[in-house]
Amino acid sequence: MLRYIIGMTKIVHGLMNHLNGRRKLVLWSILKEFLVKKKLSLSILGTGALLLLSACGHGDVTSQSSGVWERLILTFGKAIQGLSFGGSIGLGIIIFTILIRAVMIPLYNRQIKSSRELQELQPELRRLQSEYPGRENREALAYAQQELYKEHGVNPYASFLPLIIQFPILMALYGALTRVPELREGSFLWVDLGQKDPYFILPILAAAFTFLSTWLTNKVAKDRSAMLIVMNIMLPIFIFWFGTQISSGVALYWTVSNAFQVVQILVFNNPFKIIAERNRLEAEEKERKAKIRRAKKKANKRK
Repeated sequence: MLRYIIGMTKIVHGLMNHLNGRRKLVLWSILKEFLVKKKLSLSILGTGALLLLSACGHGDVTSQSSGVWERLILTFGKAIQGLSFGGSIGLGIIIFTILIRAVMIPLYNRQIKSSRELQELQPELRRLQSEYPGRENREALAYAQQELYKEHGVNPYASFLPLIIQFPILMALYGALTRVPELREGSFLWVDLGQKDPYFILPILAAAFTFLSTWLTNKVAKDRSAMLIVMNIMLPIFIFWFGTQISSGVALYWTVSNAFQVVQILVFNNPFKIIAERNRLEAEEKERKAKIRRAKKKANKRK
């Protein structure tokens, strides 16, 4: 599966190298239209991700295993074991997850910054879409969007880089929790880490933290589309379902990771502070315009 992913990546990279700037933008517009306007089901995306993770291998990974991917999985497994103070594999998973998420904070902040810049441009992007309606104007629309991004110094693809980097890490961690026997056979509190949570506590917590993180992230959006509202509802539902289908070790990782995400948002991108600052700036702008109007009225009266 890893070779397949690398091969597909090379094919896509080669294809993109043969496209000029406008055609790349047209391709991006088509993909965006398919994913957003067609509202591709989150359950389908999630199921595909689950199948991809499951397809990465099923056999146990031990010190005798060979292959780059297996060695990476074993390295993750050894790291978790080394952090399992008192022999608690669950504690090792929690600490390792926090460390991984902490290392990726700069990537997260870059992703959030890029997403916020794109959100600020949404009114202008909608205006361009109304100026260039229909499939026949797709290339002109893509070019106009490119010029808008250049004018504001926004890279529309920047938010995808952190996701691309995080995905192999998630896959390796998933492999460690499911294919390293020492981790799979551990226990933590009420659960066997290699079995599903019998009380659904971890899936419920993972879904709750997912809802909080998406709600906090989307709270700063000036224009909350129907798609954002659907995501706020459907994503936690999918995470709950996902948590009931996987081992408790993976569910524990997912719960801790999503809880970390909530804390991270509140610390680095607190939506309440952002909204308060935005309201303050808007109030100052209104007051400035009001002063200008009053000054003009006084000037007119003197005439």
